[in-house]
Amino acid sequence: MIEALRTFVAVAETGHFQAAAGDLGISQQAVSKRIAGLEKHLGVSLLVRAPRGSRLSLDGRFFLPHARKVLAALEQAEQAMRPGHRPLRVDVLNQRIAPAQAVYGFYRAHPETALDTVTLDDRNADQVVQEVLNGTVDASFRALPTDRIPAGLSAERLLDAPLELLVGPGHPLADATRVRPADLAGHRIWIPGIRPGTEWEAFYRALSETFGLSIDALGPHFGDEALMDSLAASSSLATLITAGDRYLWPQSHDLRRIPLRDPTPVYPHLLLSRAGDRHPVLTALRDHLRTSRPRPVGETWVPSWAARRLNAPDRRARPGG
Repeated sequence: MIEALRTFVAVAETGHFQAAAGDLGISQQAVSKRIAGLEKHLGVSLLVRAPRGSRLSLDGRFFLPHARKVLAALEQAEQAMRPGHRPLRVDVLNQRIAPAQAVYGFYRAHPETALDTVTLDDRNADQVVQEVLNGTVDASFRALPTDRIPAGLSAERLLDAPLELLVGPGHPLADATRVRPADLAGHRIWIPGIRPGTEWEAFYRALSETFGLSIDALGPHFGDEALMDSLAASSSLATLITAGDRYLWPQSHDLRRIPLRDPTPVYPHLLLSRAGDRHPVLTALRDHLRTSRPRPVGETWVPSWAARRLNAPDRRARPGG
């Protein structure tokens, strides 16, 4: 039907079947066949044939602007689907944490970029993989074992987020300038909101087992502000966040962010996208992350299942080295 409309408009503009055929790169017979099919479909005659060409019938003059609108709408739709003509849709998991801050940094460096961010924090990594493959989002930041990266998915470890300890002023470690993961043994680390079956739960379970830590998500989660209140009021409670996370609390809380060292546990975010996706903003985002990502200080630790960094040695540090 679209080709028939395009042919009709060409005949209306040239006044000749032969000229329209030349413009369209088809035979004159094909032009005649398309016009006849369109007229049969509509049940009217669109053109009046004459020895020296064709002119529009009354119905043809009425139909022509509608045909042009359809073709114009189709052209706009095709333009919108070409790489770079629609915003890149990126899942950043949570607006406070490292992926969101990294994408925000990219946008600030390229403010003209067509970008759309969403937070699919109610889905685990496997569910988000399907969202990427299905085209619900173009890209997402998640931590996945290598053997769970399916065919058709591109995954590159582009964002290692170093962990920090967050405590109130009365905590025994409040005045430390840095803390070893092993030094946290015996302290309660509360991370409310961790859901079973998520990559976060797998990461913190591995961290606990490796360094002998007590990490739990017991009790209801009333939000980040309530967590900050609890830390400020407690002399024993601690939590873990990653460097660059944007948490806010009243100045009177006097909370302390303390880097973890020897080794530095890092959360290994992969940038997931469909294999072969040529969206120019996705390419620019990858390049930005490769050149601007923070480099953890000293030795690092990631779970043994973490996907290795692309084009780099697989450095899964053990405790103390």
